[in-house]
Amino acid sequence: MFKMGVFTDEVSQDFQTVVNLCKEYGLEGIEIRSVWDKPPQNISDDDIAEMKKILDGTGIEICSVASPFFKCEIDSDDGYKQHIDILERCIHLAQSFDCHIVRGFTFWRRGKAEDVWQQMLDKYEEPVKLLERTGAKIGIENEASTYIGTGQVLKRFLDDLGSEHVGAIWDACNCLYDEDVEETPFPDGYSAIKDRMIHMHLKDSKRADAPGKSECVPIGEGDIDFPGHFKALIDDGYAGYVSLETHWRPTAALSEEARDRPGGAAFSAAGEEASRICLDNTFKIFEKIGVKR
Repeated sequence: MFKMGVFTDEVSQDFQTVVNLCKEYGLEGIEIRSVWDKPPQNISDDDIAEMKKILDGTGIEICSVASPFFKCEIDSDDGYKQHIDILERCIHLAQSFDCHIVRGFTFWRRGKAEDVWQQMLDKYEEPVKLLERTGAKIGIENEASTYIGTGQVLKRFLDDLGSEHVGAIWDACNCLYDEDVEETPFPDGYSAIKDRMIHMHLKDSKRADAPGKSECVPIGEGDIDFPGHFKALIDDGYAGYVSLETHWRPTAALSEEARDRPGGAAFSAAGEEASRICLDNTFKIFEKIGVKR
């Protein structure tokens, strides 16, 4: 059975509040994005020590560091150097909590992935060497704001990259935002990427009329077959994390900018309420398909 986690800033910027929610819902893990209004690469060693104190005795672990690595322009040398530094710092953060997964991306989308395919592979050469030295892993997330937004395209990229240190962070919902590649998230996208999946994000969305235009909604109210997806995870023996990343708020919809560059107090506003609703809906789906937690 897979384990359940939640993003820090999809609940609160206050780490204690996040831990309290995890204890209440019996969640096993936390995915670090922003904490105390700091992105993961700016979380200090003093912050890490305070987070460890809060976690002590809870049995809750850090399951991933949701870094913004390679959410940058592919042709920017300065951006590239900055993001190598971000990766190094996020590896340090992850390993401080005995965690081995750091999230990565495939650069801001400015055209077709095919046009920069080899360039993306080349840009990952230095990060792979860093992973080999540290023993960490990058999970590349399929995200439509970057060049790779679907499971099938991500599989091809990972196959071409050919590194055991780089896997997939699968987000079924993100497929619905891809304007260039049409993919049914489940079963098609999942079937393509499941053998390379080291982590999974959980959010839901309803398709709009225009290609790539969707709106995040509570889990179970969108277009993704999560009952079928959860069953498939169990049948396939997936034992990693499914980490709730609502990207939905009960008050007002998050802007595209907030979805693409999440973090900070404004992003987290009403996040705890949204996460509670989504967790309640998720557990109802578990009951429906006969899954006990």
